[in-house]
Amino acid sequence: MSILQKINAQLDSMAPADRQIGQFIIDNPDQMLRLSSAALAVETGRSQSSVVKFSQKLGYAGYMELKLAVSEAKAQEWTAPAGMIHGTIEIGDSYLVILQKLIGSKQLSMQQTVAVNNEKDIGIALEILRKARRIHMAGVGASSLVARDFAYKLMKLGRNVLHDSDSHVQMANASTLGPDDVLFALSYSGDSIETLRIAELASQRGATVIAVTGLKDNPLSRVANIRLYTFADEERVRSSSITARDAQLTLTDLLFILLIQGQSDAHEYIHNSEVAVSVLKAEHP
Repeated sequence: MSILQKINAQLDSMAPADRQIGQFIIDNPDQMLRLSSAALAVETGRSQSSVVKFSQKLGYAGYMELKLAVSEAKAQEWTAPAGMIHGTIEIGDSYLVILQKLIGSKQLSMQQTVAVNNEKDIGIALEILRKARRIHMAGVGASSLVARDFAYKLMKLGRNVLHDSDSHVQMANASTLGPDDVLFALSYSGDSIETLRIAELASQRGATVIAVTGLKDNPLSRVANIRLYTFADEERVRSSSITARDAQLTLTDLLFILLIQGQSDAHEYIHNSEVAVSVLKAEHP
Protein backbone atom coordinates (compact mmCIF):
# COMPACT_ATOMS: atom_id res chain seq x y z
CA MET A 1 0.00 0.00 0.00
CA SER A 2 1.44 3.38 -1.02
CA ILE A 3 1.42 6.33 1.37
CA LEU A 4 -1.33 8.01 -0.68
CA GLN A 5 -3.49 4.91 -0.35
CA LYS A 6 -2.69 4.73 3.36
CA ILE A 7 -3.72 8.36 3.95
CA ASN A 8 -6.91 7.85 1.96
CA ALA A 9 -7.76 4.70 3.94
CA GLN A 10 -7.28 6.45 7.29
CA LEU A 11 -8.88 9.76 6.33
CA ASP A 12 -12.28 9.19 7.95
CA SER A 13 -10.73 8.23 11.30
CA MET A 14 -8.37 11.21 11.44
CA ALA A 15 -8.77 14.25 13.68
CA PRO A 16 -10.06 17.35 11.81
CA ALA A 17 -6.62 18.97 11.48
CA ASP A 18 -5.00 15.76 10.20
CA ARG A 19 -7.93 15.09 7.88
CA GLN A 20 -7.54 18.52 6.27
CA ILE A 21 -3.82 18.01 5.71
CA GLY A 22 -4.36 14.47 4.44
CA GLN A 23 -7.11 15.51 2.03
CA PHE A 24 -4.92 18.24 0.58
CA ILE A 25 -2.09 15.75 -0.03
CA ILE A 26 -4.43 13.25 -1.71
CA ASP A 27 -5.97 15.95 -3.90
CA ASN A 28 -2.72 17.78 -4.69
CA PRO A 29 0.27 15.40 -4.39
CA ASP A 30 2.32 17.18 -7.06
CA GLN A 31 1.78 20.55 -5.41
CA MET A 32 2.61 19.08 -1.99
CA LEU A 33 6.01 17.95 -3.30
CA ARG A 34 6.88 21.59 -4.06
CA LEU A 35 5.83 22.90 -0.65
CA SER A 36 7.82 23.21 2.56
CA SER A 37 6.12 22.19 5.80
CA ALA A 38 5.44 25.87 6.52
CA ALA A 39 3.94 26.42 3.06
CA LEU A 40 1.72 23.34 3.39
CA ALA A 41 0.53 24.66 6.74
CA VAL A 42 -0.52 27.91 5.06
CA GLU A 43 -2.30 26.05 2.24
CA THR A 44 -4.28 23.91 4.71
CA GLY A 45 -4.88 26.61 7.32
CA ARG A 46 -3.02 24.61 9.97
CA SER A 47 0.20 25.15 11.92
CA GLN A 48 3.63 23.94 10.82
CA SER A 49 3.83 21.76 13.92
CA SER A 50 0.55 20.11 12.86
CA VAL A 51 2.13 19.19 9.51
CA VAL A 52 5.18 17.70 11.23
CA LYS A 53 3.02 15.77 13.72
CA PHE A 54 0.87 14.51 10.85
CA SER A 55 4.03 13.09 9.22
CA GLN A 56 5.10 11.45 12.47
CA LYS A 57 1.70 9.86 13.03
CA LEU A 58 2.15 8.14 9.68
CA GLY A 59 5.44 6.66 10.89
CA TYR A 60 7.94 9.13 9.46
CA ALA A 61 10.67 11.03 11.31
CA GLY A 62 9.57 14.30 9.74
CA TYR A 63 7.96 16.08 6.83
CA MET A 64 10.84 15.43 4.41
CA GLU A 65 10.47 11.67 4.79
CA LEU A 66 6.75 12.00 4.10
CA LYS A 67 7.53 13.95 0.92
CA LEU A 68 9.90 11.23 -0.24
CA ALA A 69 7.20 8.61 0.36
CA VAL A 70 4.69 10.66 -1.66
CA SER A 71 7.29 11.02 -4.44
CA GLU A 72 7.75 7.26 -4.58
CA ALA A 73 3.99 6.73 -4.61
CA LYS A 74 3.59 9.15 -7.51
CA ALA A 75 6.38 7.39 -9.39
CA GLN A 76 4.64 4.05 -8.99
CA GLU A 77 1.41 5.50 -10.33
CA TRP A 78 3.04 6.99 -13.42
CA THR A 79 1.76 5.51 -16.68
CA ALA A 80 3.41 5.71 -20.04
CA PRO A 81 2.03 8.15 -22.64
CA ALA A 82 -0.47 6.76 -25.13
CA GLY A 83 1.23 4.55 -27.66
CA MET A 84 4.38 4.01 -25.60
CA ILE A 85 5.15 0.57 -24.15
CA HIS A 86 6.47 0.59 -20.59
CA GLY A 87 7.78 -2.43 -18.76
CA THR A 88 10.65 -4.81 -18.09
CA ILE A 89 12.77 -5.52 -21.14
CA GLU A 90 12.70 -9.24 -21.92
CA ILE A 91 15.19 -11.33 -23.91
CA GLY A 92 12.58 -12.13 -26.53
CA ASP A 93 11.48 -8.53 -27.11
CA SER A 94 11.76 -7.19 -30.64
CA TYR A 95 14.00 -4.25 -31.53
CA LEU A 96 11.05 -1.85 -31.60
CA VAL A 97 9.63 -3.06 -28.26
CA ILE A 98 13.04 -2.70 -26.57
CA LEU A 99 13.39 0.79 -27.99
CA GLN A 100 9.97 1.84 -26.75
CA LYS A 101 10.48 0.35 -23.28
CA LEU A 102 13.90 1.94 -22.95
CA ILE A 103 12.60 5.37 -23.93
CA GLY A 104 9.72 4.97 -21.48
CA SER A 105 12.11 4.08 -18.64
CA LYS A 106 14.41 6.99 -19.42
CA GLN A 107 11.49 9.41 -19.59
CA LEU A 108 10.17 8.18 -16.25
CA SER A 109 13.52 8.54 -14.49
CA MET A 110 14.05 12.08 -15.76
CA GLN A 111 10.47 13.16 -15.05
CA GLN A 112 10.49 11.86 -11.49
CA THR A 113 13.99 13.19 -10.74
CA VAL A 114 12.79 16.69 -11.53
CA ALA A 115 9.63 16.13 -9.47
CA VAL A 116 11.33 14.93 -6.27
CA ASN A 117 13.69 17.91 -5.94
CA ASN A 118 12.16 21.13 -4.70
CA GLU A 119 13.27 24.54 -5.88
CA LYS A 120 14.50 25.58 -2.43
CA ASP A 121 17.02 22.73 -2.12
CA ILE A 122 18.20 23.29 -5.69
CA GLY A 123 18.67 26.98 -4.87
CA ILE A 124 20.72 26.18 -1.75
CA ALA A 125 22.94 23.80 -3.73
CA LEU A 126 23.47 26.44 -6.42
CA GLU A 127 24.50 29.07 -3.88
CA ILE A 128 26.98 26.67 -2.28
CA LEU A 129 28.48 25.80 -5.68
CA ARG A 130 28.74 29.48 -6.62
CA LYS A 131 30.64 30.38 -3.45
CA ALA A 132 32.90 27.31 -3.32
CA ARG A 133 36.66 27.83 -3.39
CA ARG A 134 37.04 24.36 -4.87
CA ILE A 135 34.55 21.73 -5.97
CA HIS A 136 35.63 18.09 -5.68
CA MET A 137 33.67 15.46 -7.61
CA ALA A 138 33.26 11.97 -6.15
CA GLY A 139 31.68 8.91 -7.77
CA VAL A 140 32.57 5.44 -9.03
CA GLY A 141 31.38 3.42 -12.00
CA ALA A 142 28.64 5.12 -14.01
CA SER A 143 28.48 7.89 -11.38
CA SER A 144 32.12 8.69 -12.14
CA LEU A 145 31.20 9.30 -15.78
CA VAL A 146 28.50 11.75 -14.73
CA ALA A 147 30.93 13.40 -12.29
CA ARG A 148 33.42 13.89 -15.13
CA ASP A 149 30.76 15.39 -17.38
CA PHE A 150 29.63 17.83 -14.67
CA ALA A 151 33.22 18.73 -13.79
CA TYR A 152 33.91 19.57 -17.43
CA LYS A 153 30.84 21.79 -17.58
CA LEU A 154 31.78 23.61 -14.37
CA MET A 155 35.32 24.17 -15.65
CA LYS A 156 33.79 25.94 -18.66
CA LEU A 157 32.34 28.45 -16.18
CA GLY A 158 35.73 29.10 -14.63
CA ARG A 159 35.15 26.97 -11.53
CA ASN A 160 38.03 25.30 -9.71
CA VAL A 161 37.02 21.65 -10.00
CA LEU A 162 38.84 18.47 -8.96
CA HIS A 163 37.94 15.14 -10.54
CA ASP A 164 39.68 11.85 -11.12
CA SER A 165 38.17 8.48 -12.01
CA ASP A 166 40.52 6.72 -9.55
CA SER A 167 38.85 6.55 -6.13
CA HIS A 168 42.26 6.59 -4.42
CA VAL A 169 43.01 9.95 -6.06
CA GLN A 170 39.54 11.15 -5.08
CA MET A 171 40.30 10.24 -1.47
CA ALA A 172 43.65 12.06 -1.63
CA ASN A 173 41.92 15.15 -3.06
CA ALA A 174 39.28 15.01 -0.33
CA SER A 175 42.03 15.13 2.30
CA THR A 176 42.98 18.62 1.05
CA LEU A 177 39.48 20.09 1.34
CA GLY A 178 38.51 22.73 3.87
CA PRO A 179 35.50 24.75 5.08
CA ASP A 180 35.37 26.84 1.88
CA ASP A 181 35.27 23.78 -0.36
CA VAL A 182 32.49 21.49 -1.60
CA LEU A 183 32.36 17.76 -2.19
CA PHE A 184 29.79 16.85 -4.86
CA ALA A 185 29.18 13.12 -4.38
CA LEU A 186 27.12 10.94 -6.72
CA SER A 187 25.86 7.48 -5.79
CA TYR A 188 22.38 6.23 -6.59
CA SER A 189 22.50 3.49 -3.95
CA GLY A 190 24.20 5.76 -1.43
CA ASP A 191 26.20 2.85 -0.04
CA SER A 192 29.16 2.77 -2.45
CA ILE A 193 31.99 2.28 0.03
CA GLU A 194 34.49 4.44 -1.90
CA THR A 195 32.14 7.41 -2.30
CA LEU A 196 30.93 7.09 1.28
CA ARG A 197 34.46 7.12 2.73
CA ILE A 198 35.39 10.12 0.56
CA ALA A 199 32.27 11.98 1.75
CA GLU A 200 33.04 11.15 5.38
CA LEU A 201 36.60 12.47 5.02
CA ALA A 202 35.41 15.65 3.30
CA SER A 203 32.90 16.20 6.09
CA GLN A 204 35.61 15.70 8.72
CA ARG A 205 37.70 18.31 6.93
CA GLY A 206 34.85 20.80 7.23
CA ALA A 207 33.83 20.82 3.56
CA THR A 208 30.17 21.04 2.58
CA VAL A 209 28.93 17.73 1.18
CA ILE A 210 26.28 17.76 -1.55
CA ALA A 211 24.95 14.26 -2.24
CA VAL A 212 23.10 13.20 -5.38
CA THR A 213 21.52 9.90 -4.42
CA GLY A 214 18.38 7.76 -4.48
CA LEU A 215 15.17 8.46 -2.59
CA LYS A 216 15.63 5.90 0.14
CA ASP A 217 17.52 6.74 3.32
CA ASN A 218 21.13 5.62 2.89
CA PRO A 219 24.61 6.15 4.43
CA LEU A 220 25.65 8.85 1.95
CA SER A 221 22.50 10.91 2.49
CA ARG A 222 23.15 10.83 6.24
CA VAL A 223 26.67 12.24 5.79
CA ALA A 224 25.59 15.00 3.39
CA ASN A 225 24.75 18.59 4.29
CA ILE A 226 22.61 18.98 1.18
CA ARG A 227 20.71 16.12 -0.45
CA LEU A 228 19.48 16.10 -4.04
CA TYR A 229 17.59 13.06 -5.25
CA THR A 230 17.45 10.95 -8.38
CA PHE A 231 14.85 8.42 -9.44
CA ALA A 232 15.92 5.34 -11.40
CA ASP A 233 13.35 3.02 -12.96
CA GLU A 234 15.33 -0.03 -11.86
CA GLU A 235 12.57 -2.59 -12.26
CA ARG A 236 11.94 -1.81 -15.91
CA VAL A 237 15.38 -2.22 -17.49
CA ARG A 238 18.05 -4.85 -17.04
CA SER A 239 20.84 -2.44 -16.13
CA SER A 240 19.87 -0.03 -13.36
CA SER A 241 22.87 2.16 -14.15
CA ILE A 242 21.20 3.18 -17.42
CA THR A 243 18.34 5.11 -15.86
CA ALA A 244 20.33 6.06 -12.75
CA ARG A 245 22.88 7.70 -15.04
CA ASP A 246 20.15 9.48 -17.01
CA ALA A 247 18.63 10.78 -13.78
CA GLN A 248 22.00 12.06 -12.56
CA LEU A 249 22.71 13.73 -15.91
CA THR A 250 19.30 15.40 -15.88
CA LEU A 251 19.95 16.85 -12.43
CA THR A 252 23.52 17.99 -13.13
CA ASP A 253 22.48 19.52 -16.46
CA LEU A 254 19.74 21.43 -14.63
CA LEU A 255 22.29 22.73 -12.11
CA PHE A 256 24.64 23.74 -14.94
CA ILE A 257 21.96 25.67 -16.80
CA LEU A 258 20.84 27.44 -13.62
CA LEU A 259 24.47 28.34 -12.84
CA ILE A 260 24.82 29.87 -16.31
CA GLN A 261 21.63 31.83 -15.74
CA GLY A 262 22.98 33.30 -12.49
CA GLN A 263 26.52 34.09 -13.71
CA SER A 264 26.82 37.33 -15.67
CA ASP A 265 30.06 36.36 -17.43
CA ALA A 266 29.12 32.72 -18.06
CA HIS A 267 28.71 33.10 -21.81
CA GLU A 268 32.11 34.79 -22.06
CA TYR A 269 33.74 31.86 -20.27
CA ILE A 270 31.95 29.34 -22.50
CA HIS A 271 32.89 31.28 -25.64
CA ASN A 272 36.55 31.40 -24.60
CA SER A 273 36.46 27.65 -23.99
CA GLU A 274 35.00 26.98 -27.42
CA VAL A 275 37.58 29.21 -29.09
CA ALA A 276 40.41 27.43 -27.27
CA VAL A 277 39.14 23.97 -28.24
CA SER A 278 38.54 25.01 -31.86
CA VAL A 279 42.30 25.19 -32.39
CA LEU A 280 42.51 21.45 -31.77
CA LYS A 281 39.70 20.82 -34.24
CA ALA A 282 41.33 22.80 -37.08
CA GLU A 283 42.30 20.80 -40.13
CA HIS A 284 46.00 20.12 -40.52
CA PRO A 285 47.53 21.47 -43.79
